Amino acid sequence: MLNVMKRLIPALILMLCASSLCAQIKRQEKKSNLDSDPEVVYLEQTLPKPINLKVIREAPVFSDKEGKHRLGVLRADQVARLEALSDKSYRVRGQGTHHGIAGWVAPWAFSSPDPDFVENLKLLYERQIQVQKLIAAQAVAVGMTMEEVSLSLGQPTKTSVRKTGTLQTGRWEFIEFKDIKHYITRVNPSTGAAYRQLSHVTREETGKTAVEFENNVVTAIEQSEDNQGGTVKIIVPPLIFRW
Repeated sequence: MLNVMKRLIPALILMLCASSLCAQIKRQEKKSNLDSDPEVVYLEQTLPKPINLKVIREAPVFSDKEGKHRLGVLRADQVARLEALSDKSYRVRGQGTHHGIAGWVAPWAFSSPDPDFVENLKLLYERQIQVQKLIAAQAVAVGMTMEEVSLSLGQPTKTSVRKTGTLQTGRWEFIEFKDIKHYITRVNPSTGAAYRQLSHVTREETGKTAVEFENNVVTAIEQSEDNQGGTVKIIVPPLIFRW
């Protein structure tokens, strides 16, 4: 019996590890699905510091931003963390009637020392929706941060930075290339048949986007004729919150 148990222990450990791995994968998939709504701005991906809001009124909490599936009630007289924004509601994390709760709540339940906090959050939402669309299209606009540019275009081919006191300016260049294959014609000495043989490969520039910035915000965009995307887009620069 002891020998049988010894043989079973490794199998049990393997099963437990596999179960744990499956649970981790499911959690990751759940988070990925949660963060995939193009009409939602997720603040953890947007702001360097979290935003906390004072809950002034007890309010219903919903699992969806449309307010169709109720989860519970957000208790008043507490501070809740703002996690995401839609055009009409906030996703927050705080204390419910009996336990912690996270979900979508109407803006009227919150307050802030800044009287313009609702309007500022609307501006933040509108800006980030524009940024998300630009990143999805691999495009850039004046007013984007350099982090947002990196998310859209990747790492620059060439960079230059100049610092003067509190001012930092610079230029990033994104150069697109394509490989051109060159062939030569040879004749098979045995059959006399002509054939093409790869001689060498050269890399040619097909387009370039240059981004100029000042203190981490894009101030100008220059594109080559081959990479011209029309009129340069302009968006609102990043908002500074003082909550």
